[in-house]
Amino acid sequence: MAFESTQLRGIGTGWDVIAALAESDGNARHPHLLRLSLAGAAQRDLADAVHAICSVHGRTTDLFDEASRHRGGAPDAGRVAPAWVEVATEGFAAERAFLATLTAAAGPLPSTPGQAETDAALVAQRHAFDMLARSGRAGCATGAAIALVIDWYAFRDTMDVAAARFGVAPPKMALPDAIEIATIVATLSDSPMLQRAMAFGAQQVFAQHRGLWDLLEARASARDRH
Repeated sequence: MAFESTQLRGIGTGWDVIAALAESDGNARHPHLLRLSLAGAAQRDLADAVHAICSVHGRTTDLFDEASRHRGGAPDAGRVAPAWVEVATEGFAAERAFLATLTAAAGPLPSTPGQAETDAALVAQRHAFDMLARSGRAGCATGAAIALVIDWYAFRDTMDVAAARFGVAPPKMALPDAIEIATIVATLSDSPMLQRAMAFGAQQVFAQHRGLWDLLEARASARDRH
């Protein structure tokens, strides 16, 4: 279910920048995520990933609320911003509910060396997302919210495999698709300043997610050694 961003180049400079970041920094090709998206993925690794994703993203996020406050200067920006945020907010609420059900079905967190360090890293990630949501830089929260949606398509590949393993029926994902996101970004990023701010927010989210999957990969390796 990877987010196909590169097929929509040319819609606008702002989107071209986000699409390039998604291609280079997004998490759809992270080795550990790809391993967990296969039917034969280890059950304990799937459970570990589900617990970690829930820890970081299972709570209400302010990213979409903050993104709704950005209108940009384009004629349609005032209409597009609240409209896409409403769709994304409702869609992500359904994803959080699915994630909560999935986490409960996955059972206890698998025993892993260095759990205290993991807990600290997840707290730091939650703080980083809170800071992005509260950024006073116009466009930053919007770019971060866009990147969250883009990466979530890759996250769902792992979550759907976990759902099949743990006996949970995954709901149809209702987040904006690639065409909708590309149009939203092109409409809202109508100035170089906003384009830079949105790109910064997106880049930070992609980096946080890479750190999360790097952590999960290290935890899987640690369990294999014990």
